[in-house]
Amino acid sequence: MKKSIVLGAGISGLAAAATLAKHGSAVEVFDNHAAAGGRCRIMEANGFKFDLGPSWYWMPDVMERFFNRFDRTAADYFDLKQLDPGFRVFFSKEDFLDIPANVEDQKNLFDTIEPGAGDQLAAVLADSKIKYDVGINDLVYKRSDSIFEFFSLPLLAKMAQLGVLQSFHSYIRKYFKDPRLIALMEFPILFLGGTAKSTPSLYSLMNHSCFAQGTFYPMGGFNRLATAMYDLCIELGAKFHFSTDVDNIEIKQKLAHTLGGNEMDGLVSSIDYHHFDKHILKNSNSNYSEKYWGKRVFSPSALIFYLGVKGKVKNLIHHNLFFDESFDQHAEQIYNQPQWPDKPLFYVCCPSKSDVDVAPAGDENLFVLMPLAPGLEDTTELRDKYYEMLMNRLETMTRESIQDRVSFKKSYCINDFKKDYNSYKGNAYGLANTLMQTAFMRPKMRNKKIKNLFYCGQLTVPGPGVPPSIISGQVAAAQLMSYYNNQSYETYL
Repeated sequence: MKKSIVLGAGISGLAAAATLAKHGSAVEVFDNHAAAGGRCRIMEANGFKFDLGPSWYWMPDVMERFFNRFDRTAADYFDLKQLDPGFRVFFSKEDFLDIPANVEDQKNLFDTIEPGAGDQLAAVLADSKIKYDVGINDLVYKRSDSIFEFFSLPLLAKMAQLGVLQSFHSYIRKYFKDPRLIALMEFPILFLGGTAKSTPSLYSLMNHSCFAQGTFYPMGGFNRLATAMYDLCIELGAKFHFSTDVDNIEIKQKLAHTLGGNEMDGLVSSIDYHHFDKHILKNSNSNYSEKYWGKRVFSPSALIFYLGVKGKVKNLIHHNLFFDESFDQHAEQIYNQPQWPDKPLFYVCCPSKSDVDVAPAGDENLFVLMPLAPGLEDTTELRDKYYEMLMNRLETMTRESIQDRVSFKKSYCINDFKKDYNSYKGNAYGLANTLMQTAFMRPKMRNKKIKNLFYCGQLTVPGPGVPPSIISGQVAAAQLMSYYNNQSYETYL
């Protein structure tokens, strides 16, 4: 039996560990935190339970496909609730849209904003369904070692038909004129870590998940997904070592040999790629130079406030987007002229609207997030300044007094991402999915010098987000199993 070590018990590491265990490898997982989950961990305080990271449960078929590989379903571990409305978008105090779960209701809503927009939405969703099917079935489970993986005539024909080289920005403006509808259709791109101008139109597949599949919530919190994956790993025989830092790997004859005295036959690293490459492997064995990383386009970081609020906030639903300022200006100050934003957009999650168990009876659990350029100065003074700015706007938009009812408050920002996850420049979501950082143009999953070392997670293939991370872990583990047994990696997917 081959012994595999997985570094990191976040979503991609858990997916890798489960896949390796399923195929007969002895698996040990090491993580510097006290529990599994990575960015999907939870924090409990004063009767409130906060998801520390992801909160949008999209692409449910990817999660279901993962559990099905082990003859299980997501329902074996948690109850999944579809939200209706899926989310609310505020454009001003007087103007907000609730996005219904049903596509016909969405079309009717679009028609009230722009004549004929309902049919245009149907056309976009039909196109995005094709792209979703191509992306999920033909692209994202590839190793992406080389451009030649994509050189099959049927696949090239599909990609040409879909116009994948066009930007999402120009693509969506062929269908809609009203700036509110454009903002609504472009917002899922934020989850890919880029702007609509830099993201290929292939990723309109996100519109399929957002509108056609819908927005879900695992009862008990998003962490229930990570807990389910951890439980699955335990059921399959994987062993976990928490609160354990890894600072050195012994390499013998171009193979990863031992980790802190633990011998191994193979290694999957799901921790921050840059940190692992530069600070654990050291320069002699790393895949990429510091200059290479310095030229990559990273997704934003974030300023987050976890708030426990006494009493109810009437004018919020579960997911709330505040687009009352310029999207383009905020994006400019994230990607092109990195700075703390003048007039930021922000997001508020209020899971206590759907789940009474995440807050004391009658109170609200709020997660307030502002996207922010990575690598900026992060001080208490800046956090306090933006807390006041965001809360004043939140109170204006909801027409409620909230600040004087806050009974618990914790902030989280760039310095915390660095400290907790060794995140490069404190980014929150990984490497952006720009055209030049898609598929085989992302950092490779296999180490170029060490034959039994593979990488997974948000800085490699296929990209940022929870569903891609689940896929990434499976693909990396499949490649390690392929190395062990000299078989095609597809055998293990």
